[in-house]
Amino acid sequence: MESAISGLKRHKLINLEKLATLRPEMLAPLIRPAGFYNLKAKRLCSVIDWLAARNGITGLKRIPTRRLRKQLLACPGIGPETADSILLYALERPVFVIDAYTRRILSRHGFITGNEDYDSVQQLFQENLPRSVPLYNEFHALLVRLAKTHCRTKPICHGCPLA
Repeated sequence: MESAISGLKRHKLINLEKLATLRPEMLAPLIRPAGFYNLKAKRLCSVIDWLAARNGITGLKRIPTRRLRKQLLACPGIGPETADSILLYALERPVFVIDAYTRRILSRHGFITGNEDYDSVQQLFQENLPRSVPLYNEFHALLVRLAKTHCRTKPICHGCPLA
């Protein structure tokens, strides 16, 4: 994903107006490193059109969080993790993002069984932490760091800060 974003930056396309001019077949080669690039290009163009129709990030800031999340989830290719990432990181809304890293850590440490749905795991955080954008950002970043350093697919438990 990072190399796809780097490619867009190299072509000076990290801009809603510029991205909105691209058709999926023009965008696909630029995001090829992300995998499934043809499908992702179609979905990305759809989301870009949706976003442009709402006056970009500025327009989204006027929509209440719960309603905006429903609208995001109605876009093809946007699931709960992507919707919540947009809400937390782009719009600074206090919504905790649940990803595979978070699930792995929680299940290995016995906080969840691993079969819970996205909303149930998210609720665990949102009911037990103060609703705070900086806190959610930092907490999620620490979970990602822990997953990359210790709680990998094949865990490295020695030195784990949660041990």
